[in-house]
Amino acid sequence: MIKNLYFIIILLFSSAAFGQKTYIQCGKLIDGVSNSTQTQITIIVEGKTIVGIEKGYLSGGATDKVVNLQDKTVMPGLIDCHVHLENQGTNLIETFTLTDADIAYHAAVYAKRTLMAGFTTVRDLGGSGVNISLRKAVQQGLVDGPRIITAGRAISASGGHMDNSVGYRDDAFNHKMGPDDGVADGRDELIKAVRLQIKRGSDVIKIASTGGVLDLSENGTGAEFTIDEIKAVVETAKDYGLRVACHAHGAEGIRRAILGGVTSIEHGTFMNDEDMQLAIKYGTYYVPTIIAGKSVADSAKVKGYFPPVIARKAIEVGTQIQQTFAKAYKAGVKIAFGTDAGVYDHGKNYMEFQYMVEAGMPPMAAIKSATASAADLLGIADKTGSISIGKFADIVAVDGNPLEDIKTMKNVSFVMKEGKIYTQ
Repeated sequence: MIKNLYFIIILLFSSAAFGQKTYIQCGKLIDGVSNSTQTQITIIVEGKTIVGIEKGYLSGGATDKVVNLQDKTVMPGLIDCHVHLENQGTNLIETFTLTDADIAYHAAVYAKRTLMAGFTTVRDLGGSGVNISLRKAVQQGLVDGPRIITAGRAISASGGHMDNSVGYRDDAFNHKMGPDDGVADGRDELIKAVRLQIKRGSDVIKIASTGGVLDLSENGTGAEFTIDEIKAVVETAKDYGLRVACHAHGAEGIRRAILGGVTSIEHGTFMNDEDMQLAIKYGTYYVPTIIAGKSVADSAKVKGYFPPVIARKAIEVGTQIQQTFAKAYKAGVKIAFGTDAGVYDHGKNYMEFQYMVEAGMPPMAAIKSATASAADLLGIADKTGSISIGKFADIVAVDGNPLEDIKTMKNVSFVMKEGKIYTQ
């Protein structure tokens, strides 16, 4: 009898908890899809999901929870399509001194900092592989952080952006860089490199079709893969249902990447008119990372901060990206928000919004680039990217109105990911 009564009490409490909803009262709502702001809206959350969106301020029942954001601007959880959660800054010595354990502890801090800045989803485009473990830790609730879609190790040609032996004497490394390290040449090696990343748990494949700024190569813009090699990567990734992001600065490398079928061009510093028209034709997304360009250009002005070869490239690239972005936006290229966080300090991702608006993109378009457009690029528009019934309750709020002053994107005062409140 007593056991039965105890069971009934537990069942009643469990049922009440299960049925509890959260009513989020929004003063202003940017839903991530429409071009106008709604006012006095209530979002109803149950579990991990948005189950209702109603006009006016609703409170639900006695067991429901109310979150008062009547003086805030509410929007979908933000998405950064280009981050590197394993690192922060550009200290070359740390490449040889930090262990995987060191990197993991740092990455956990950066992940939480990113989430607290309002970014509930990120695409991590390359690290040592610790990023895959970090994704799992976040999924399991061991670490607070954004939803992570990760590339594991990125892939480039010998002597390319991911070849860490560039600039060092031949015997400085105890083995020859190869597909296992993300360095591959020709169709066969590239297919193997892609399959190795998929085997290790990557969600997306990243390649570099040109050199980069923060490596010791002399030329950061030259094309480093043929169209046929890029097609081999794209076809292999597609077989497994994965998309391909491509780091590219020079115009020819960008052209080959688009024709090879990549999903997005990252940085795109010297994208020319032909590249822009090809991107429009093939529906290729452009992820500009303006803040990273500005950050490295500023650092290059500090004597001794970079080796001379990197400082030169940083000035060349950093001063150009924002101009290219402005032209690409005006031409009609599809743009998704991405910052290259890790090149600069994590948690300052919001500054990209300022640079986009400064270059001519309206504030609402900038926000949509980090919500609906970003979700479309990542292939998760059915799960997040807008305030919609049935999608994850990824919801953030800022103090002020970003449509009047985009700098208010810095002032994140509420973060919910999958129905869980992380800061209020």
